[in-house]
Amino acid sequence: MSAYASTASLPDRAGWLSRAETWLDQRGKPAWIAATVLGFIIFWPVGLAVLAYMIWSNRMFSKSCRTSNRHARARHGFSAMRSSGNAAFDAYKAETLRRLEEEQQSFEEFLRRLREARDKAEFDQFMQERDTTVTDPRAEA
Repeated sequence: MSAYASTASLPDRAGWLSRAETWLDQRGKPAWIAATVLGFIIFWPVGLAVLAYMIWSNRMFSKSCRTSNRHARARHGFSAMRSSGNAAFDAYKAETLRRLEEEQQSFEEFLRRLREARDKAEFDQFMQERDTTVTDPRAEA
């Protein structure tokens, strides 16, 4: 669950400001910055009010307006290569990652062969249709 309320947890009678705040929180800091800029463009006190709210609510200086596992992983880096401190687990993890990389390479090779076969079939069909139209002048009429 994010640090801010989701739209589903808002009561039906929530005001438009609460819904707008939740909507902006779900889209992150760029949405808040865009709202501030638009506020300044439309009417400068609105932009100033949005900027003041962002500072007051710590949205301006926090890492992100929303917190999710995906963003947390991106901020802390790829942790699969860090040692856990347990040699047996680290060996198991290294073997599993190696096996997964091999499976991924095999799958990518399979997809490449599949694309080549599809391309060849489409080209063969094109050549067959082209040959029938060239040899059969009645097909043009």
